[in-house]
Amino acid sequence: MWKNVAANGMSFLIIVFIALAGAIAWGQREFRAPGPLTEAAFFEVPRGASLRRVSEDLAETGAVSSAMLFRLGADYAGMGDQLRFGSYEIPAGSSMEEVLQIVTAGGPSQFRYTATYVLRLSGSGELRLRERVPGTGEIVELADFAYEEGVPEAYTQLVESGTPMVYRVSVPEGLTSWQIVEGLRAADFLSGEIAEVPPEGRLAPDTFEVTRGADRRAIIDGMLTAQEAILAEAWANRQDGLPLASPEEALILASIIEKETSVPDERRQVSSVFVNRLNRGMRLQTDPTVIYGITEGRGVLGRGIRASELRAETPWNTYVINGLPPTPIANPGRAAIEAAVNPDDTPLLFFVADGTGGHAFAETLEEHNRNVARWRQIEAERAASSP
Repeated sequence: MWKNVAANGMSFLIIVFIALAGAIAWGQREFRAPGPLTEAAFFEVPRGASLRRVSEDLAETGAVSSAMLFRLGADYAGMGDQLRFGSYEIPAGSSMEEVLQIVTAGGPSQFRYTATYVLRLSGSGELRLRERVPGTGEIVELADFAYEEGVPEAYTQLVESGTPMVYRVSVPEGLTSWQIVEGLRAADFLSGEIAEVPPEGRLAPDTFEVTRGADRRAIIDGMLTAQEAILAEAWANRQDGLPLASPEEALILASIIEKETSVPDERRQVSSVFVNRLNRGMRLQTDPTVIYGITEGRGVLGRGIRASELRAETPWNTYVINGLPPTPIANPGRAAIEAAVNPDDTPLLFFVADGTGGHAFAETLEEHNRNVARWRQIEAERAASSP
C-alpha cells in the first residue's frame, strides 16, 4: 500500500514539476514575444509609482498583454525596483521585456506634447503647443497663442484631461527684469508669487524645462544664480586695461551691447566702439539707453525717439551723461557679457544700422556721416514703398 502511495505521490510531483516548467517556459515566451501595440505610444511612469501600478497602467493602455506576467518578469529579472520616473515612447510591437528595459533605463523623457512659453517684450508671453507623432518623430504644431488673445481648445482639453506634457519657459536675451516677471506671472501653468522685480541685468536668459505648477520664484532664483556665475567667470577672464571698474559696470556695458545688436558676429565690434569711447572720454550716445530712461524697462516705447527725448536729462540717457548709466538697461546673455569684457581690438568709434539687420562701423566722423546718410536713404525708400 505505502509503495502505491509513494508511487502516486511521485507521479503527482512529476506532473506538477512538468506543469510548472511548462508554465515558466510559456511565461518566458510570452514575456519576450511581440506585444499588442499596433502603433507606437507614449507612456508616463509617475514619480514614486509602484511596479503594480505601472504594470496595470501598461495593460490598460495596451502596451502589455498581462499586468501580472509583466510584474513576474520584472521581479524574475531583478528589475522590479528599478522603475525610472519619466515619459517614454514605446514602439509598436514591443515585447514585455523591451517595455521593461524602456521604463527602467532612465533615459531622457520623450513627451508626446510640448508647450514652449516664450516671453515677449510686452511683458506677456506666447505659448507654442507641439505634438510629437508616435513612431515617426514628426513634430506637429497644434496651437500658437498669446494668453490675452484667448486659449485654444486643443490646449484646454489637454490640460483638463491631465495629459502628460512637458513645459519649457524660454527667456530671450535683452528683456528687462520687469518684462520677465510680468511674463512669468501671465503663465497659467506656473504657481507662486514674485514679491518684487529683481535688479536689472541680474537674470540669466535661457530656456528652462519645468513641470506644471512649477514655482515662479524658483525660476527667478535659478536665473539670479546663473547670471551671478556667468558674470563672475567672465570678469575673471576679462582683458587687461578695460575702462570698467567692477563686474557691475561690465554687466551695464553688456546690457547696452545686447540691446544694440542681435548679430552674434558684431557683439565684440560693438563692444570695441563703446570701450574706445570710454577710453577717450566720449559719451556713448546709444539710443537704447534713451529708451530705458523713458520706459524704465516697463514695456516697449512703440515709436521713434523724439529729438526732445535725446536731450532729456535722465540717469540713463548717454547722450547727456558721461560714461555708463547707473544700472543695466536689460538682462544680457552670456555672449554679450563675454563681449563686454573681451572686445575686439579696433580703432572704431561709430556705428549705425546698415539696412540688413547689422551695422556699418566707422573710425572717423566723416565716414560715419556717410553711413548715416545711406541709412536715412534706406529709411526713406522703405517709407515710400510701404502702404
